[in-house]
Amino acid sequence: MHAVRVHENAALVYEEVPDPEPGRGEAVVELKAAGLNRRDLLVRSGIYPFPLPLIPGSDGAGVRRDTGEEVVIFCGLGWGEREDAPAAGFEVLGGPRDGTYAELISLPEENLFPKPAALSWEEAAAFPLAAVTAYRGLFTRGQLQAGETVLVLGAGSGVSTFVVQLAVQAGARVLVTSSSDDKIARAKELGAHGGVNYATTEDWPAAVADLGPVDLVLDSVGSTWQQSLDAVRPGGRVVVFGGTGGTEVTLQVRPLLLQTAVSVRHAARKPAGLRGTPTDARGRNLASGDRLGHSAGRGREGAREDGDRPALRQGRAVDRLSRSSEVPYCS
Repeated sequence: MHAVRVHENAALVYEEVPDPEPGRGEAVVELKAAGLNRRDLLVRSGIYPFPLPLIPGSDGAGVRRDTGEEVVIFCGLGWGEREDAPAAGFEVLGGPRDGTYAELISLPEENLFPKPAALSWEEAAAFPLAAVTAYRGLFTRGQLQAGETVLVLGAGSGVSTFVVQLAVQAGARVLVTSSSDDKIARAKELGAHGGVNYATTEDWPAAVADLGPVDLVLDSVGSTWQQSLDAVRPGGRVVVFGGTGGTEVTLQVRPLLLQTAVSVRHAARKPAGLRGTPTDARGRNLASGDRLGHSAGRGREGAREDGDRPALRQGRAVDRLSRSSEVPYCS
């Protein structure tokens, strides 16, 4: 088969390589399309060091050779049974294991899912890593609930584009930041309520606060932890899933502790459960007045059928700083 491989000095070479041999419980997929993610750039540059040569690519879609089924590839290999963190030995496709920039790939059958008929090959190939990361950040880690306000940093990226749409469907109010007014406008077209241009706004956390209290921040920048904490309300949540702005950050610990302490008291006032009236961290009735309104209906339409949706996860503590897996973890 032919494949694109990363060689020394970040060289990309289109070359002929041996066909993959499926192991036990695996199937060979003839790829129709592959997705490009930031992780692939980090693999090529050596920031994520793996033995070379290596076929990059975490996302893809194609046809199973054994059954003829059209499938989408899920890039997380060996996640394990726990929801909060991957098991030892967890890997992401495209480093160290050869990825999707090839004509053929062999993968565990558990990583192959039916391709939605409504999606083109290109759409299906671009979906898994960004969309699953967005879902996990919003709901599994962020515990987003209908009626809350979520701030999405860096509007326009693959993950943030999915975040905006998923949050709107879940009945949340969405705010975004970007250095581009055009990207903010595009986010509004997808359902965002408003946005702040951080390149032209000296104190963008204060500008965000002027738009209303923020319950949840999704931060893909990494170096903006302090600004995210400045923007979130007392008792809110910050989920960090990337480090595009840098790998190190300095935090003001005392304000963080004081802010968290306030949220502990508020969250303990009236914990909500499935049997009671849903409330937020201040004990306010989320089901009263127009707080849910038509947004809740849209949330039902976009919810998973297995019950893993924010409206069913009320009553959990919201007084934490959460760090989800980074985008490259395909979590």
